[in-house]
Amino acid sequence: MSADQSTSQSQPFARSVATAGPFAGLVVVELGHSVAAPFAGQIFSELGAQVIKIEKVDGDDARKWGPPFWEGAGAFFQALNRNKQSVVCDLRNPEQLAAVQQFICERADIVLQNLRPGHVEKLGLDGPGLLERKPSLIYCNLGAFGREGPLKDRPGYDPLMQAFGGIMSTTGEPGRPSVRVGASIVDMGTGMWAVIGALAALHERHSTGRGRVVDVSLFETASCWVSLLSAQFLASGQLAGKQGSGTPGIVPYKAYDTRDGEIVVAAGSNVLFRSMAGALDRPEWCDDPRFAENPSRVANEDELYGMIDEIMAQQPTAHWIAKLEAVGVPCSPVNNLAQMLDHPQTAALGLVQDVPGTGMRFIGLPLSLDGQRPRPVSAPPKLGEHNAVVHERTA
Repeated sequence: MSADQSTSQSQPFARSVATAGPFAGLVVVELGHSVAAPFAGQIFSELGAQVIKIEKVDGDDARKWGPPFWEGAGAFFQALNRNKQSVVCDLRNPEQLAAVQQFICERADIVLQNLRPGHVEKLGLDGPGLLERKPSLIYCNLGAFGREGPLKDRPGYDPLMQAFGGIMSTTGEPGRPSVRVGASIVDMGTGMWAVIGALAALHERHSTGRGRVVDVSLFETASCWVSLLSAQFLASGQLAGKQGSGTPGIVPYKAYDTRDGEIVVAAGSNVLFRSMAGALDRPEWCDDPRFAENPSRVANEDELYGMIDEIMAQQPTAHWIAKLEAVGVPCSPVNNLAQMLDHPQTAALGLVQDVPGTGMRFIGLPLSLDGQRPRPVSAPPKLGEHNAVVHERTA
């Protein structure tokens, strides 16, 4: 630890602004980097927990992910680490390692870790070892392939798991190369499962007084996201393949090009299909045996979609939105991120939140309590900004 990291950046973190959160008083130690564990830590922090982020000497790799950079670190890092405290620790240094172990045993309720496989065991920061010293601790491993099996010691990242977990095999257009879902759905989903598992163990601890080791992984999350498509394969033996904007087994249920953009229409029931046919001025489709029921529409989807595609292309998106909404057919324009962020619905929900003391703005947690969305209380931490929380306290 450098001198400046242990002096001017070591003031204890003010918690008064976060005490209203439901997790006020809960202490979470994040031995995490990149996306999965930091996202889990951020959920806890925005709900009022004190989250101590243990970083290596040169910091979480995500600090350098950019451009763009925003007020000193990559935008990815800033979006995942607000409200936290940063403590730099060289885990190869016995004294600093002992300080982290001591802090966990004295103060922590929950530990989140997604270090490379086998690393925490070598350091004495593994779940079973720490639970021997502190039986009430809740310890969550966010792994790559899970705790068992031939791949349990391999590392993993979101695109690898979208590939290995089957997501990419169903994403994109038929006959085209596989594509990754743009959002980090596996990383962030794993962070969510970590929080769910930790909260389940926390609830149990209220009655037993004992903690647990919780295991989640990127592969298990990826497999969960394709559970509906897997059920179709297990039931039929038929692989779904790439779906484009649609989904297997429901027709019509996809995106269409319009004269000036794209629109998604979800008319997945017979009632909705009849309403859609009327809005498209094709009421005769309702009496066509090829399109009478969903199974027959699925069997004849190429022909039906070809006709809908031709009609949709003749008018702008706003025209079709108005006609479809007038008869109760669910539909949506395909917004880009700027359009989504600027939409009145986004503003009405208060989804985009300012971070106090900064010029940064981020999308908040997708939940509200008694009509109030949890709000950021502090900026993402500078590297080593809160070293005193662990190092000076345990000196």
